[in-house]
Amino acid sequence: MDAIQLSLLEQVAGLHEVPEGAYNIRSNGQGIARNTTANIDIVTKTDKPGIDIIIKPGTKKESVHIPVILSQSGLKEMVYNDFYVGEDSDVTIVAGCGIHNSGDKDSEHDGIHRFFVGKNARVKYIEKHYGAGDGNGERILNPTTVVEIEEGGYMEMDTVQIKGVDSTKRTTRAKLSDGAKLIIREKIMTHGKQTAETDFEVDLNGVDSSADVVSRSVARDTSHQLFLSKINGNNACAGHTECDAIIMDQASVSAVPQLTANNIDASLIHEAAIGKIAGEQLIKLMTLGLTEEEAEAQIINGFLK
Repeated sequence: MDAIQLSLLEQVAGLHEVPEGAYNIRSNGQGIARNTTANIDIVTKTDKPGIDIIIKPGTKKESVHIPVILSQSGLKEMVYNDFYVGEDSDVTIVAGCGIHNSGDKDSEHDGIHRFFVGKNARVKYIEKHYGAGDGNGERILNPTTVVEIEEGGYMEMDTVQIKGVDSTKRTTRAKLSDGAKLIIREKIMTHGKQTAETDFEVDLNGVDSSADVVSRSVARDTSHQLFLSKINGNNACAGHTECDAIIMDQASVSAVPQLTANNIDASLIHEAAIGKIAGEQLIKLMTLGLTEEEAEAQIINGFLK
């Protein structure tokens, strides 16, 4: 890999070198490195682009890295990755995509990730998106995540997009069985003319299933963000969705939370807040010697931390 590709890999997966454990690295539409372990297998699909990640039951304290990087202008691809997480396992999965576009043609990566989380299994899923390059071509990312969690399973999703992505539509669908739990933490920052759309829908089908969906975002310049979040309480369950956004310059943000209770014992809550940076916060930091721009940066960094 060249310097640009290595930089993208560091941004989206935190990798300075080949990771330990299982991994599959995809660059410019091709798999370039792969490793499996005794407990985690990675198999190339035969019917469409993508891979199957198979985690054996009882696997503990292991990780899988599956970053994707694009450095060729005009490259567009769709991949399909399926994760089969065995019963009573506990693993971390690190994904994400970085696009460097210095040309005039749009570059786009669309990915569909499906997670089948077994009984009493635990998954920590980290996904980062990043764009760079000084070309006129756009950097486009459209991730779709589909989650099915069996009885007593747990999944935590930590998704981040903070720089350089011109257009994104992030779609998440989840179905939870008895005692299953889903936690989602999303962080997004847009600037320039960028657009970002988030679309969550969670079906709480099982007794004592629960979901906690929280999005924090910053919209700058003339960018636009749309946050859609729907929780369906179909049993005795608990659901919470929250959108908290800072709006700056001439940007716009729309938040559309929706709750549907189909059971008398469904407990559902939604919260949404959109506002500007408080003047007193800026003044306080500026009295400490920061410029207005530095003060804004400090506040935003703390908000998205």
